[in-house]
Amino acid sequence: MEARKNCRIGVYICMCGTNIAKIVDVEAVARFVSGLPNVVLARTYKYMCSNPGQEMITQDIKENQLSRVVVAACSPNMHERTFRSALRSAGLNQYLLEMANIREQCSWVHKDTKEATEKAMALVYAAICRVELHDALESMSVDMCPNTLVIGGGIAGMTAALELADAGNSVHLVEKNNHLGGNLARVDLTAPYLYSARDLLTERITRIMDHKKVHVYLESKVTELTGYIGNFKATIRLINGKPSEENKPVEVEIGNVVVSTGYKEFDASRIIHYGYGKLPNVITSFELEKMIRAGRIETKEGKIPRYVAIIHCVGSRSQEFHTYCSRVCCMTALKYASEIKSANPACYISDIYIDMHAFGKGHEDFYRQSSEAKTLFLMYEKDDRPVIHKASPKDDCEMLIEVNEKLSRELIEIPADLVVLMVGMEAREDSHEIARIVNISQDKDGWFIESHPKLEPVATTTDGIFIAGTCVAPKDIPDTVAQARAAAARILARIAKGKIEVDAVYSEVNEEKCSGCRFCNQLCPYSAIEFNEETRHSYIISALCKGCGVCVAACPSSAIKGRHFTDQQILAQVDGLFYEIEDVKQKTLG
Repeated sequence: MEARKNCRIGVYICMCGTNIAKIVDVEAVARFVSGLPNVVLARTYKYMCSNPGQEMITQDIKENQLSRVVVAACSPNMHERTFRSALRSAGLNQYLLEMANIREQCSWVHKDTKEATEKAMALVYAAICRVELHDALESMSVDMCPNTLVIGGGIAGMTAALELADAGNSVHLVEKNNHLGGNLARVDLTAPYLYSARDLLTERITRIMDHKKVHVYLESKVTELTGYIGNFKATIRLINGKPSEENKPVEVEIGNVVVSTGYKEFDASRIIHYGYGKLPNVITSFELEKMIRAGRIETKEGKIPRYVAIIHCVGSRSQEFHTYCSRVCCMTALKYASEIKSANPACYISDIYIDMHAFGKGHEDFYRQSSEAKTLFLMYEKDDRPVIHKASPKDDCEMLIEVNEKLSRELIEIPADLVVLMVGMEAREDSHEIARIVNISQDKDGWFIESHPKLEPVATTTDGIFIAGTCVAPKDIPDTVAQARAAAARILARIAKGKIEVDAVYSEVNEEKCSGCRFCNQLCPYSAIEFNEETRHSYIISALCKGCGVCVAACPSSAIKGRHFTDQQILAQVDGLFYEIEDVKQKTLG
């Protein structure tokens, strides 16, 4: 493997404040690489990803006619796009860049400065060996269909649909129930300002049903999604309808998909301590909502309860069930205390909690108001749940609740005529099927996984598929609406361009070598490889391919090549890693 001759390489070593420079002697690394063949210049800078750092790279490319760039900094996941943009600004092909990760893979995992510096030299040298073999790849573009599919007709789905439709684009909104509104349709008032959920939904549902650009499919589901970003085809079927000419599956062409399928509540009967399903007056939060919407809070016997107990974190924050917090339960419990007290001022309310999470705007004030309304707050340990049992005839209540109260360190008995279990959120039972259809991933709890939890909170690893609302993780209404609008904004930005640029890093099949074994078809995690029955060869849909390299490694005929990750490039990088730094220094000096 010969390095390309006449390469003019610029090497840029980032200090990352003290993240790198505290352990790695970046100036020593710069001196080392400056004497290597084809390296025209080597610079250090405090924050290479900053605007001045990028401008330095752009200026050097122009003034020194650089043909390759190596940036030694943090992970490429963080800033490879940033530095590619700098190359484009200078008129240099963006794929003639290589990054050496000397932060996560070096400074953050070492304590010895000498060893860390030598390792950084090896990583940078390996990057130089590799970048010499880089090709000037060209990105491709595909047409963007302006239509969008929204799966789920809750507050998130309706918000996304209206944002897109109001911009003049057709939206296909699919809902499996016979009505829109999702879980919010089961709620009376919303915390902390006690706005009417019905009013929030009525306005959106009316706009949706009257909007000429929104096509609503009730009691329906998406059964198939094929294609790639900008050019998807979705099949929508009625769930319970009998096959007929009117009820036949509908095929729609779309460019993007928003998944907003929501959540389901935890099954409280799984926790035997609470007696749900056995004690008639132990109910869930949604059953209480039903009572409130009907205008009467009462026991199963039709009596007005004198004592009401509200128990938090039912199914949440538990090693046995779900370790995560469902986020909305604490404020919803305070809302119930307020509503019960308004309906029955003489009622004694006990609020039994693990921790009180008042994280949102207005929530701390709402908590204070509940305290002033004489709600009794009792704290229990996460793994020491309260126990509910039926009271004896001599007690003036239906049930007694035993609580190991954390603050007083006493075992306290609380009377209750009605017990409300604040059931947590969990992923829907059909979330696995949805994930399979739209080709996105789920975490261990069944929630859909975003492309990046902080930088890409509504995107997924499959281009063109966006997620919003409580199908991603538990969240309240403002966060759900914000995510839905964020997803719509991302889609509108793509629609405005008319075309979508596809990364030039993808795999290619050499048909002359392909034996038609179809191993790659089965292994591809992005469903990007299909089989041509006529030629008996596999081929790769470049717009779907993510360049992960699974097919390249698995192909028994070596018929697949990964662009930007060729065998020659990888082997050159490996060789560079295993060179002894002292030998490289001597060769350079010699």
